Parts: sequence; C-alpha cells; structure tokens
Amino acid sequence: MGKENKSSVSEFFLLGFFEYPHLQLLISVTIFLIFLISVLGNFMFLMLVCADSHLQKPMYFFLGNLSFLDISNTSVTLSTLLHSLMTGDTQISFCLCMAQLYFFLSFTGIEIFLLAAMAYDRYVAICNPLRYLLIMNRRACILLTSASWILGFMNVISHTFLTSQLSFCRGNEIDHFFCELTVLMKLSCSDISNIEIILFSQGVFVSFIPFGLTLTSYIYIISNILKINSAKGRHKAFSTCSSHLTIVTLFYGTLIFVYLRPTSIHSPGQDKVFSLLYTALIPMLNPFIYSLRNEDVKRALLKCLPMNYSWSNYMNPFLYKRQHFTHRNN
Repeated sequence: MGKENKSSVSEFFLLGFFEYPHLQLLISVTIFLIFLISVLGNFMFLMLVCADSHLQKPMYFFLGNLSFLDISNTSVTLSTLLHSLMTGDTQISFCLCMAQLYFFLSFTGIEIFLLAAMAYDRYVAICNPLRYLLIMNRRACILLTSASWILGFMNVISHTFLTSQLSFCRGNEIDHFFCELTVLMKLSCSDISNIEIILFSQGVFVSFIPFGLTLTSYIYIISNILKINSAKGRHKAFSTCSSHLTIVTLFYGTLIFVYLRPTSIHSPGQDKVFSLLYTALIPMLNPFIYSLRNEDVKRALLKCLPMNYSWSNYMNPFLYKRQHFTHRNN
C-alpha cells in the first residue's frame, strides 16, 4: 500500500518550448544569451559590492544578496531548459524534479522577503534619514537577510514533501520548462486538498504579509516625499527608491498574472512565457536597473575596467562637470 500511494513514475519529460519546432534555434540562442547575461551581470555586481569599500552600505548589502539569489534561481530553472534545447533530451528524474521544485519555491520566497526588507531599508532612509545608519546597522542587515533565507528554505519543505508523495497517474509530461507545482498537481490523481490548504496558508505568510509590508512602506515613503517643498528634493528622494520600486512592480506583476488570473483565461503557452519573465528576464535586468542611475556603482565599475587610469582620466572631466552643474543649481 505504501508503494501505491507514492509516485507511479520515475522520471518526467519537460515539454518546454518544443511546440514551436520552427523557432527552436531562435529560442535556444535567446535563452542562452539571457542566462549568460543574467549570471555574468549579477556575478559582476556581487563582486563589486564585495570588493569596493564605497559599496559597504546597507542598500548594497541587500543588493548583493539579491544578486546571489538571482544567480541561484536562474541556474536552477534554466539549466534543464538549456540542456533540453541543446541536446533534445527532455527527461528529468523524479528526484531531480522534486529538488528543482524545492529550490525554485525557496528562492521565490526568499526574494519576496528580501524585497520587503529592502522596502523597509528605503523607508528608514527617506522617512528617518538622521537615524538611518543607527537603525540599519550591520547586525540589523544580517538579521533581516538571514531571516529571509531561513524562512524561504523552511517554508516550502512541507508541500514539497507532500508533492513527492503524490501518485502521478495522468502522465509524466510536464507542459513547462521546469518542474512547476501547479502543473505537477494537474498530473496527479491523488487527493491534493492538504497541499492546497498548506499553499493557501503559507501563501498568506510568504506573499501577502511581505507584500503588505512593502506596500505600507511605500505609502509612508510617498507621503513623506510629497511633503518636501523643493522639486529637486522630491526628485532626489524618489530616485533613491525608484529602482527598487521598479523591480517590485515587475516581480509582483508577473507573479499575479501567472498565479492569480482566472483559470478560464489560463494558457500553458502564456504561463511559460510569463514564468520566463520572473525566472530569467527580471534577474537579468536587476543589476542594470540598480546600476544605471547609481554613481557609486558606476565609479566602482570604472575602477575594475582594464586600463582604468586612462578611462578615469577620460571620464573625470564629465563627472566633474556634472557635479559642478548640480552644485551650482543647488
């Protein structure tokens, strides 16, 4: 009886994007470039944060964790897709599928907690700037990030274990590019009510509470920014949180569209495309979004470029003119 209650399959087949045979080359090259840029961009940003003393600040501490998380999440979800696109082998073992499911859910939860911690960091920076370094000290940053990682890994143990005990008698073809929970549940003929209850209860804890905290932080942030009399002051205050707000909007927007839209308009093809957004495209964009308008990161990157002395001599007049122009207008 124990064996009958467990999975009836020893492997799954990830269908991925093979329903578009005429676009396989384009899809393969695109996915590979997204993966490469995502890993290299986040790795470079992480190295900059670790190496440059000017980036040893609370905000960059959280961004370094986010970069490491993006590298891990992208590697977990896109590794099997790249393997199947390059070799044509879509098979994934049952154990590897469960491991991929566990780490994907864990990393998604960790990112939600980290984004909430970063929203609190921006709240303190804008609403209580004089006490920012006192409140967001090293101990507080380590506690917030450690709690994010621990809660993310602990939270998904139960429903990952319950999923591994299901009987998948409706086939072993997963119409996705990784082992996604909702697709796996559709393949099972077992009672999934326990998993649904756990998903709902833990979803409130993992998604709605951190999202509520993030939303509350930005309500206070925006209300404080609007109280600033100077237009330049409002612009400067908003620019300190605009990058984080962009990432939060993209991340939650894709999650809501994939998981909370009505089942009547669900399409496996759309689900895969939007899943690709938050598992690959957003991690690829994160280091660029946080770097484009950040002078500290630009200077740190400039130091690491080959022949940085020549580059510095070339760029210094432009940096000086910009700083002089800003100082004169203030």
